[in-house]
Amino acid sequence: MAIDLAQTAKTRGIEYFLISFVDLFGVLRAKLVPAAAIKAMQRDGAGFAGFATWLDMTPADPDMFAVPDPASLVQLPWNPAIGWVAADLWMDGKEVEAAPRTVLKRQVAAAAAQGYRMKTGVECEYFLVTPDASDISDPADRQAKPCYDQQALMRRLPVIRAICDAMQSLGWGPYQNDHEDANGQFEMNWDYDDALVTADRHVFFKYMVKTIAEEHGMRATFMPKPFANLTGNGCHTHVSLWDKAGRRNLFLDKQDDLGLSPLAYQFLGGIMHSATALCAVFNPTVNSYKRINAPVTSSGATWSPNAVTYAGNNRTHMIRVPDAGRFELRLMDGSTNPYLSQAAVLAAGLDGVANARDPGAPTHVNMYVDGHKIKSAPRLPATLYDALRLLEKNKPLRAAWSAEVVDSFIKLKMQDWSAYTAHLSEWERQNTLDC
Repeated sequence: MAIDLAQTAKTRGIEYFLISFVDLFGVLRAKLVPAAAIKAMQRDGAGFAGFATWLDMTPADPDMFAVPDPASLVQLPWNPAIGWVAADLWMDGKEVEAAPRTVLKRQVAAAAAQGYRMKTGVECEYFLVTPDASDISDPADRQAKPCYDQQALMRRLPVIRAICDAMQSLGWGPYQNDHEDANGQFEMNWDYDDALVTADRHVFFKYMVKTIAEEHGMRATFMPKPFANLTGNGCHTHVSLWDKAGRRNLFLDKQDDLGLSPLAYQFLGGIMHSATALCAVFNPTVNSYKRINAPVTSSGATWSPNAVTYAGNNRTHMIRVPDAGRFELRLMDGSTNPYLSQAAVLAAGLDGVANARDPGAPTHVNMYVDGHKIKSAPRLPATLYDALRLLEKNKPLRAAWSAEVVDSFIKLKMQDWSAYTAHLSEWERQNTLDC
C-alpha cells in the first residue's frame, strides 16, 4: 500500500516537501510544497516547464508534472520540518521518456522480467573547498600523501560527523569515513542496496553534503578534477546481480579464482564491450577527461583507469574484483548522473548476458607502469566529444534505453561541448600568441 504523504506529514511533523527530480545533466530540481497541498501533488504532481531544465524540450511543450514517489521520502535530519521525495516525470498522461529516473526504472523492470535484481553501492568522493572554490578549505592539509590522514580528517570532524550522523538516522548503514588521496578530499561509504534505492540515496547524498558544508562555511564539490595537481573525484560503483527475490547472489561462485560465476563474467563482458561509449554517461563533463586521462598527481598516482581492463584486487584497472561475488567499476566520476549511471551498467550488463560476451582473461599487471604493453586493451576516450561519438554508435544502449533517450542526451551534451570549444583559455594565449 502506497504511503499517504499527507498523513505522514501529520505524524512526523513535516511542514513542507521538496518534490525533486534530476535532469539529463544530473542537476537537482525541485519545488517546495506546503504539507497542506501535498495530497493533490501526490495525485497529480507538481508542474514544471521542461525546457527550463536540461531536458530535450522546447518552450512550446506542455507542462511536465513531477509525481512524488512516497517510498523515497527522506525527512531532512538537519531540518525535520522538510521532507524530500524523488519524483517521476509525466507529460500528457505519459511518462517522460528521457527522465533519468524513468530510464533506470525501466532497466530495473527489464532485469526483473529476466529474474534478475541488481544491487549496487557507490563510493562518493568530494572536496571541501573555500566558498570561492579557489583552494581547499583546510590550509594545514598539505601532506604529499594525505590519504587516511587522521589529523586532517579530525579537523573536519564537525562536517564529517554531521553527514554520517544524518545517514545513520536515515538507516543507510554508513560504515566508514575517510580522508581520500587528495588534499581536502573525503569519501563516505554506506550499505549497498537495490539499484533504484542506491540512486535515490546518491542524489540525496550530494544535496546533503553540499548543504551541510555550506552550513559550516565551506563548499563541497563533486567535480571530477577541481585541481590539476590532485587526484580527482571518483564514484566507484560496486555491482552484483541477485535473484528476483534478492536472496541469492548470482555473481558468487566460490570455486572460481576470482569468486565470480559465468553469469558475472558475461555481465562484465557486456560492460567492457560498451565501456568506451559508456564514458559519455559515466564521465559526462568536459572536466571528466582530465581525471581519467591525467598525468601523475602529487600523491604519486591518479587512481583512475586509462584502458578497458579488469583484474582481481588491483586498483590500476577499470574494473577490479575486490571480493567474491561482486566487482568494482572504477570508471565513474563525481559528475555522473546517479540514475543514468546505474541504468547504463544494467543495460550493458544485460546485453553481455544476452549475447554471452566474454571479457577475456584478467590482466595481472600494474596498468600505470605496464599498461602500454597491453595492446589488446581499448584506450578510454580522450575527450567528451570522442565519448559522445562512440555513444552515438553504441547499439546495446540504444536498444535498451531507446534511440530517443540516447539522442536527447547526446544533443544536449554536444551543446555543452560546443560551449566549451567556444571558450578561449589562458593556456591558448600563453602558448600560441607568437605562433
